[in-house]
Amino acid sequence: MKFNWGTGIVLAFISFIGFIMYFVITMSTDKKYDHDLVTENYYKQELDFQNNINKENNSRTLKQNITWEKTSDGLLIIFPENLHVSKISGSVFLYRPSDKQFDFEIPISLSSNHLLIPDKRLLGGRWNIIIDWEYENILYRYKKEIIY
Repeated sequence: MKFNWGTGIVLAFISFIGFIMYFVITMSTDKKYDHDLVTENYYKQELDFQNNINKENNSRTLKQNITWEKTSDGLLIIFPENLHVSKISGSVFLYRPSDKQFDFEIPISLSSNHLLIPDKRLLGGRWNIIIDWEYENILYRYKKEIIY
């Protein structure tokens, strides 16, 4: 068999296709490369997108927004001091991008303007915190990426 430039091109195409097929099969069968949607209810959250924008805009109108700080006891969420804590309701959702098993949600029940999330519930690393809350029938949303 004589090896010429036509044979070389055919062999190059075959090896390239084999190379691509190897990676396609590896990515689709290996569990290490298994990537799910970021959230389970993705489409439901998309429908609520404009409501969330409105809530975040309401939060920007506050004189003082929610702040947070890391303490030895855990994550301390500080609500504005000029608001009556008995009129604040809502929930705090902590989302761990690296592992959804650690995601959790807690309701807001305040006796002061501080809410403590215990240290034992949080691992070190990146968290997304979403606080959906209501004060005097106005909805607010605080959203932040934090490193704990």
